[in-house]
Amino acid sequence: MNAGIERVEPVPGSPALIRPGQFLTDASGAEAASRWAAAVAEADGVFRVRLVPGVDVCDLVTTVRDRGHRASPNHVLTGQPLFFGGPASRPFPAEPVPAPPAGENPVTVAVLDTRLTAHPWWRESPWFLDRRDPVEPPDSDGDGTPDAQAGHGTFIAGLILRSAPGVRLRHIRVLDGHGVGDEAGLLRALARLRNDPPQVLNLSFGAHTFDDRPSPLVESALGELAGTAVVACAGNTASDRPFWPAALPEVVAVAALDTAQEAPAPFSAHGPWVDACARGEWLTSAFLEHGPFAGYARWSGTSFSAAVVSGAVAAAAAGRTPEEAVAHVLDPRHGRRIAGLGTVVPLPG
Repeated sequence: MNAGIERVEPVPGSPALIRPGQFLTDASGAEAASRWAAAVAEADGVFRVRLVPGVDVCDLVTTVRDRGHRASPNHVLTGQPLFFGGPASRPFPAEPVPAPPAGENPVTVAVLDTRLTAHPWWRESPWFLDRRDPVEPPDSDGDGTPDAQAGHGTFIAGLILRSAPGVRLRHIRVLDGHGVGDEAGLLRALARLRNDPPQVLNLSFGAHTFDDRPSPLVESALGELAGTAVVACAGNTASDRPFWPAALPEVVAVAALDTAQEAPAPFSAHGPWVDACARGEWLTSAFLEHGPFAGYARWSGTSFSAAVVSGAVAAAAAGRTPEEAVAHVLDPRHGRRIAGLGTVVPLPG
């Protein structure tokens, strides 16, 4: 396992991935844990505490919470989120598909993911030209092999635009080319959105937590995005164990259906905390131009089911508030429901 990732299992049978020796808290929590701190850094009101060797991060987080402070291990987040990394299947080259129809949609969809490539569908769009990050390289670490999740953000963006042509995408990178990020990076990204919240936020990544409870810091940060519909993937865990942030009650958790859109994909998470489902197997979307790929691919995972639902919510939000758009998309009168998977959201067209 990567040296920057530690597997912890305070509850037998319920492992989680964290950044070793780090936890996140607020100002009062940092003060309460100061005797165990080797270094402290602050950004947007969140304190990242690096601990002295030998301190059990999970035990300390529990202690700090019991004293009334918000605290969380710095959980590792993964894209297409099969628990220990990697998508439900690798991407396969696909033939080009028609670009989404031209149009104007006043809705903004924030996409927190890997970097984007300069794809023909959007490389001249103002929202892409205004981005902060450089375009995505296929091999960011230079080891001669394409990164495991290179193109993930591009694939997500394409699916959203196919469902909601003309929307403005606001992209923030929180995952590296291998689909790995952490809670600290997510909190920084959410802080950037606070003063100008998007109508829709797509989170095609997530994690199990050390205690199967939500991070109070992430829950609070998402709650500060007033008027934003948050959509997140339920995870490729093939289990009903809560996957965060999707399992938060205010987040639309999305599971994956098979290619026929009739039954759950075998890798998909499920459970009473899941709100919606969409096709997650063998979808086609925008991708990198590299090797055998000519800008298009087929790929599978709940990451992509979430993007389909985000697009549906964005399309519905053109004439509604985000809250009303979510209610419209999840209305069982508009589509059938599947136990443990929620409302079926069909592909556009």
